[in-house]
Amino acid sequence: MTIAVYPGSFDPITNGHIDIVKRACALFDSLIVAIYDRPEKNLLFSVDERIALAQTASEDIPNVSVRAFSGLVVDFIHHMKADVMIRGLRATSDFEREFEMALMNHKLAPDIELVCLMTSAKYQFISSSVIKEVARLGGCLDGMVPDHVAEALTRKYAETYTRG
Repeated sequence: MTIAVYPGSFDPITNGHIDIVKRACALFDSLIVAIYDRPEKNLLFSVDERIALAQTASEDIPNVSVRAFSGLVVDFIHHMKADVMIRGLRATSDFEREFEMALMNHKLAPDIELVCLMTSAKYQFISSSVIKEVARLGGCLDGMVPDHVAEALTRKYAETYTRG
């Protein structure tokens, strides 16, 4: 049984992420969407909220599970007895960053294979940070995130503005 891990902050999960999840699930027996609990980013959603959003987004995909992790992703992959790390690539800039991380991860854990999947053309422009900006400014998110994620973004920004 080949287990793959798709790590990221997923703040929030987008249709581009789900595209990668579905395609990776077709290639491997099991896929773990691994949500990093403490990335060096300004997070909008807590780790529990990101897990819930990802679980709902992937509930119709039978061979996927969602878990949080801390520390090095290669340690998490070993702990889960996985063989493969999945990464999604949108553009040349993604490739450069992923290549650097791949070299470091290979140095730390040469037994873990890296599989990079190109994001489908219709999702090339989508990133979680752009999605958050569009949502913050009240823009339309149709086709970019699952409906429940769009609703969560609307609620989150409404809370922020009523507190602020």
